[in-house]
Amino acid sequence: MENSKFMINELHTVGDFIRWGATQFNKANLFFGHGTENAIDEAVVLVCHALHLPPEIPDVLWHSRLTTVEKQAILDLFNQRIEQRIPTPYLTGEAWFAQMRFFVDKQVLIPRSPIAELIEQGFQPWVESNEVEHVLDLCTGSGCIAIASAMIAFPNAEIDAVDISSEALEVANKNIKNYGLEQRVHTICSDLFSNLAGKRYDLIICNPPYVDPHALETMPNEYHHEPKIGLEAGEDGLLFVKQILEKAPDYLTPEGKLIVEVGVSKTQLIEQYPDVPFRWIEFQRGGLGVFLLTREECSSSYV
Repeated sequence: MENSKFMINELHTVGDFIRWGATQFNKANLFFGHGTENAIDEAVVLVCHALHLPPEIPDVLWHSRLTTVEKQAILDLFNQRIEQRIPTPYLTGEAWFAQMRFFVDKQVLIPRSPIAELIEQGFQPWVESNEVEHVLDLCTGSGCIAIASAMIAFPNAEIDAVDISSEALEVANKNIKNYGLEQRVHTICSDLFSNLAGKRYDLIICNPPYVDPHALETMPNEYHHEPKIGLEAGEDGLLFVKQILEKAPDYLTPEGKLIVEVGVSKTQLIEQYPDVPFRWIEFQRGGLGVFLLTREECSSSYV
């Protein structure tokens, strides 16, 4: 990136830094997809974070001049984003999911699942929210699916947020506390279902690791700042999905449903389970590879 002392003398306003930052991001061929879709939005997020401003900058502030300290804070963030390819949510410590803000750090994947759209729609038409009392968010990470489901879709349900990573659960617990959900959202450290004996759920939601080694190797550098444990899933990307299909019926109520995201491993899954009647959910805002099965259909996977 260009000399910071020179840029401090050349750039003066909020708008100057956003425009210049976007240009630098495009020149550096950064990858966008961890909360923003383009260089301008990325620059806005970082500038606002450095200045302790909300993301929606009032027009009156675009031409406000910055102090030297403020300029340096922005340039430091820009430099980390460009030189180290650190995703913006790790620089700001926050990410948005289902229009809700979550704390994130490098112990968890950055929330980006299309399941957010399902939550905002109350899981309609697939699930009747008033019939859901117990929900399992398997591979919860930051807890975003569990928390958003509790706040938006199932305001009367109890939700177990499960992850094998105790570090991830520390992040999830922080988010649970931030939303005051300690009485309804409970974290459990478990390798998939291993510590859930005797529990039954009306709905199991899971966004597990589903990336195979080749796909992981070819992903943009930004992804390599995320924990591998949240991405890698064996040679075919289905290591965990297969276990979930096998064991989920034992943890679903008779009318229970399973919703799982498999992303880029969708084709592999269909090829390996040609007789399973996966319902593939379509999303208006984009995203693919999320299926739904009833308990009965799930059980038939291994008949």
